[in-house]
Formats: sequence, structure tokens, C-alpha cells
Amino acid sequence: MFKAIILLKRREDMTHDDFKQWWLVDHSKKAATLPGVRKIVFNLADDGSAYDGVSELWFDSKEDFEAAYATDIGKAVAADSLANLSARERMLVIENDIL
Repeated sequence: MFKAIILLKRREDMTHDDFKQWWLVDHSKKAATLPGVRKIVFNLADDGSAYDGVSELWFDSKEDFEAAYATDIGKAVAADSLANLSARERMLVIENDIL
């Protein structure tokens, strides 16, 4: 299984509560429509952490991930992220379950 781990930092003018509302309520609905996505987990960090959240998105393959973000839906999800974040760092990983 292929997974994208994305570290998110909110826009400078957003409060932690603003970020929480946008990400967990508004943005999550858009992300859930990504073609081929198998699972999504949004991890909200404590206020004051270096990042405000960490998202995990599972796809069958890296190609499926790239294809999803090449669609109009994927482009809209990415644009929504960029409009609400001051930083976004992606780590593309192959998940290895240990326990």
C-alpha cells in the first residue's frame, strides 16, 4: 500500500480553531472525493506544535496517487490546501506494518 504523509502549517492569519474548522470540516469533505483514495486520516496537532496537522492518504500505488491529483477534483483539493496553508511538506512512503 502506498501512503502520502503530508505535514501542514496553517496560514499566518488563521487561528488554531480556524485551521481545525477548515481542515476537519471543510477540506476533509473535498479530500474524501479523491479518486482511488483508500483511507484518509487527519491528525490534528496540539496548538503550538511546529506543524498544525499531519494527513495520511492511502492509495494502491504512487501512480494512483499521482493520477488522483491530476484530475479536476485533485487539482481543487490541492488548490484548497495551498490557499489555507503557509507550508506543506509531503513524504511519499511505502507502509510497512510491524504490529
